[in-house]
Amino acid sequence: MAEFRAMGFAIQLAGSLIAILALAWFAHRLGLGGDARIQSPEEARELAEEAVHGFEAEEVAIDRAGMGALCRDADGRVLLLRRHGSHWAARLLDSHAHARLDRSFLTLATADRRFGSVTFDLGEEAPVWAASLRRIAG
Repeated sequence: MAEFRAMGFAIQLAGSLIAILALAWFAHRLGLGGDARIQSPEEARELAEEAVHGFEAEEVAIDRAGMGALCRDADGRVLLLRRHGSHWAARLLDSHAHARLDRSFLTLATADRRFGSVTFDLGEEAPVWAASLRRIAG
């Protein structure tokens, strides 16, 4: 009887392991759970256009870690892109009041408190973007 229980346990364990591996393979094939990062200015432009219909980014600054980007269009509007789980969230900046520069780091917040604040490492571009944000009304 003890051998039967041990064999049943082994079968159950093997079946569970196979099921877990099958689900992991299936999730990988669907592209789920990947490490979403912005890899290029072109990708940032595409994300900006998806977020705000008609937004055509002319200038793009990507965080060094790829966790977000700032995009500016021809009208001077600035769109903040940031990672939200495996997706991207975006907000148009309506004020420079919530911008803070610390060397190569630019910390931004929007009027939408639920969006939270974001700190980007923009390198040498950080002071340039911080100064340009002063042109935003508010």
